[in-house]
Amino acid sequence: MRAADHHDSQGIQMTNEPTPNGSNPMEQVLYEVKKVIVGQDALLERLIVALLARGHVLVEGVPGLAKTLAIKTLAASIGGDFKRVQFTPDLVPADLTGTRIYNQRSGEFQTSLGPVFTNLLLADEINRAPAKVQSALLEVMQERQVTIGVETHRVAEPFLVLATQNPIESEGTYQLPEAQQDRFMLKVLVDYPSATEEFVIAERMTGALESTHRVINKDQLLALQRDADAVYVDPAIIEYAVRLVRATRNPESVGLGELGRYLAFGASPRATINLILAGRALALIRGRQYALPQDARDLALDVIRHRLVLSYEALAEKVSADDILKKILTAVPLPKVSLNESIRPTPAAAFGSAANA
Repeated sequence: MRAADHHDSQGIQMTNEPTPNGSNPMEQVLYEVKKVIVGQDALLERLIVALLARGHVLVEGVPGLAKTLAIKTLAASIGGDFKRVQFTPDLVPADLTGTRIYNQRSGEFQTSLGPVFTNLLLADEINRAPAKVQSALLEVMQERQVTIGVETHRVAEPFLVLATQNPIESEGTYQLPEAQQDRFMLKVLVDYPSATEEFVIAERMTGALESTHRVINKDQLLALQRDADAVYVDPAIIEYAVRLVRATRNPESVGLGELGRYLAFGASPRATINLILAGRALALIRGRQYALPQDARDLALDVIRHRLVLSYEALAEKVSADDILKKILTAVPLPKVSLNESIRPTPAAAFGSAANA
């Protein structure tokens, strides 16, 4: 349900009651989350894509759109741990990763681990913390480990970071550098709810929230991640991803030379890699063990938009990254992929290994 973050104090009631079988596990997770969350279909789907593909999500939207509630509900549905860190200008890296504390009683230093040691971490308003704190978080995201003193500690698996940015304020903020934004698999733009959705939000949030059932456990989620790794990707889809990303560096290659003046730098090869990884995860969510070109196309905006560095001319003319990418998506045709019937299992079979975990 889309609701202001201050309503999160009502909490998520988690129960272990069984849920109906017959659908794939991630559809059941989405069903549970949507018992609480109204709308935000794109955000919820992208969160699950990131979970399966072992990526992280950067969300940009104004306060009060239930970003905290969404990830807290998702954590309850998978039986995972959830922690939230409110980023402020006086935050230091040790507040995130942990530190060593001297114990006077034992005369020894003890390690106190920080909030990054969880399954789902909400980094609220990441652009309010200074660069050294942002770098500390992004290092954990990339390496999935933290070194405190001489000891190295691995973070929990699965591990997902949802970082939020407030686009309407600039005072007291430290904008994420483009090179650091590149570490996020997806950047999702969250908008206001429709009038109908907002009515349902007000109606539900003024009453009691429904209980959230644990649909799968962490071991089953890890099995689903392995299933996503095994999703077949045709070379034609990889070539399509390469063409899309290379078109952001050289628009002339797809007949869009007029876009060159709006781009200072195009997307890095990390965009190509993440487009394939996210496309595989989306295919699994849709009940397939093979990816289709449409899977990559559906995620192209979220994977690439934050990796483009726009020129001053684009900023002056109010040309956004999405404006450029939509033209590129139109110019690059979807490839035709012919898959052998032997690698096309039924949707239920696509989740066989996870169900047996």
